[in-house]
Amino acid sequence: MQKLLTATALTAILASSAFAQEITEFNIGILGGENAQDRLTNQECFRAAIEAELGVPVKLFAPADYDGVIQGLLGGTIDYAWLGASAFAKIHLTDPNAVELKLTKQNVDGSTGYYSIGFARADSGITSMEDAKGKVFAFADPNSTSGYLVPGAELMATYGKLEDYFAEVKMSGGHEQSIVGVHNGDFDAGVSWADGLGNWEDGYNSGAFRRAADAGLVDMSNLVEIWRSKLIPEGPMVIRAALPQDVKDKVTDLTANLWETDPACAYNVAAGDAKDFVPVTLDAYEGVLAARKLQEGM
Repeated sequence: MQKLLTATALTAILASSAFAQEITEFNIGILGGENAQDRLTNQECFRAAIEAELGVPVKLFAPADYDGVIQGLLGGTIDYAWLGASAFAKIHLTDPNAVELKLTKQNVDGSTGYYSIGFARADSGITSMEDAKGKVFAFADPNSTSGYLVPGAELMATYGKLEDYFAEVKMSGGHEQSIVGVHNGDFDAGVSWADGLGNWEDGYNSGAFRRAADAGLVDMSNLVEIWRSKLIPEGPMVIRAALPQDVKDKVTDLTANLWETDPACAYNVAAGDAKDFVPVTLDAYEGVLAARKLQEGM
């Protein structure tokens, strides 16, 4: 009887140890949208803060396209990422148990949304989407919410098949590539994302235009807004569901408090000025999930 009790106790201890096993590293994925080195530089403060909090090596990964982060989260090689709503929808529709929703960006006015902004060179004579008819038009990435899913659907509903409306439709590879490409004359017009708050000449308060302007890649006075989507729900910060609960709690708490503890770092993470990082739930993305299902014929 004693041997049986001892064996049972040992089994319980071993099982408990397996569940309590500590992680040995933590990997953060960064969606495309700007060149890899700038993505890594902007997120370095965040990486270092999480590394100090978790006590294990933390690495940043900046794949060439959005799908690299998506597949990393699905496959378990990436643990944490700030996704666009469409990228999250792809993960959720593939495996609803792969990641947990945690936080999203709250704008300076308290809203939690942003816009797809159509734009062109100020000297192009293009001041509306009607003027862009027959021109070369740039989207960012097939898995981008504001760089493809939402503007593609809204523009198609208004103008019909985009390949017939524009002379050529191109995927630039990311938001930065679209902005710089239009600025340099490689595309006649395109779309990118912004909170739509603040001043155009600054690239608005936050978003891809602000990031590009801050980096000195473009002079916003050389660009003009020609179109704006309906409000898009801000994308979620997600964490891999299979991680230990204490790891998920520590990373979420650190991120939620970042505007208070390190506003300069929070600015880098948020791509500009914002108010906070706040909790978000699945119901915020029901519309995007439905749009993604339609796009994929589900």
